[in-house]
Amino acid sequence: MAIHEKSLIEPERILSEEKLVVDGVDVSGSWNTMITPRYLRDYDDDFEAVIQKYAGGENVHRCWQCGSCTNSCTMYAQNVQFNPRYWIYLTRLGLKDEIIKDKDIIWQCVSCNKCTNICPKDVRPEGVMKALAHWMEEQSITEKTPSTHFDETFWEEIYHTGRIEDASVMMGFFKKTNQPLMQDWLVVFGKRMMKYLPIAQMAKMGLNFIAKPRTKSWGKTGEVLKAYVQEQKEAAHG
Repeated sequence: MAIHEKSLIEPERILSEEKLVVDGVDVSGSWNTMITPRYLRDYDDDFEAVIQKYAGGENVHRCWQCGSCTNSCTMYAQNVQFNPRYWIYLTRLGLKDEIIKDKDIIWQCVSCNKCTNICPKDVRPEGVMKALAHWMEEQSITEKTPSTHFDETFWEEIYHTGRIEDASVMMGFFKKTNQPLMQDWLVVFGKRMMKYLPIAQMAKMGLNFIAKPRTKSWGKTGEVLKAYVQEQKEAAHG
């Protein structure tokens, strides 16, 4: 599969004259296309290091731009604007604004990991895509994804009770993502549970959903755990 690279040359910077003479020399024809200079002043020298602190982005510095990631990419086969090699290149240059231009498609990564399996330098491009996406999310460049909402709901459940009640996590996730609490598939699922699960088990599940029991002697463990996670996060990302 050929790689159709996204160009850093904007169309408005390409000048073309049908007839052009420079210093008395006729340069008409294929030589008459000029590119206006571009001065980069908005790069961030530390950006690569920032992305390396996110899970999956640790090896971004190893990239030698062979393009194997893009050539094997499942999403690139569907949309040539989805280009891991290009975004890794921009990350290494610290061109954040160029990456932000593609904020609406970086999320299209389906984590098939073909790029990671074929990469000769163990860059783990799939991880870099996720690191970039999470960086934009934390910078409020993009909205929180459903997976982030789910993670937050999951951890809140652990912090408060030290255990996971599936129904409670699911309802919390639906609320955060503004989804209806009673969905068609959930109704079917519930009917089948009522049909096959023992009544005592159903009653216990219902009681746990309402009462939210804690793990024995959980005490302030959740608060300590939450503080530790926050401390580790700040240490990693500043």
